[in-house]
Amino acid sequence: MVSLHERLQADTVPVLDLALCRVLLMNNRVWPWLILVPLREGAVEMHRLAVEDRATLTEELALASRVVENLFAPDKLNVGALGNMVPQLHIHVIGRTRGDPAWPGPVWGSGHAEPYEAGEREALVGRLAAAFRAPAA
Repeated sequence: MVSLHERLQADTVPVLDLALCRVLLMNNRVWPWLILVPLREGAVEMHRLAVEDRATLTEELALASRVVENLFAPDKLNVGALGNMVPQLHIHVIGRTRGDPAWPGPVWGSGHAEPYEAGEREALVGRLAAAFRAPAA
């Protein structure tokens, strides 16, 4: 089993595992924010994944993007893999709306963070997991 970087463990809640990636929910209710982590030991850069894994990653990112769009109806999706602070390969899928606290700038370093309440977080994880499992997600 691939272990998660300590920062990912501290800042996220597991949603479910797909064929390649573990889907995590960022514990910040300001934005609908998922993180996909390929379950490959030592993965740091997308281009270093096997060809089959890169193809699977693309499909799983598309699925995560559809889930965020369907559940939250954002104006724009921000999808990115930075890795400057967490070297383990992980890709952010963030739903953005005009007028959100950091719009139109990036969410990173915006200073806006508000953790989910426990019940709210668990309910959202359930909704997300169901949306990932739905045939038309």
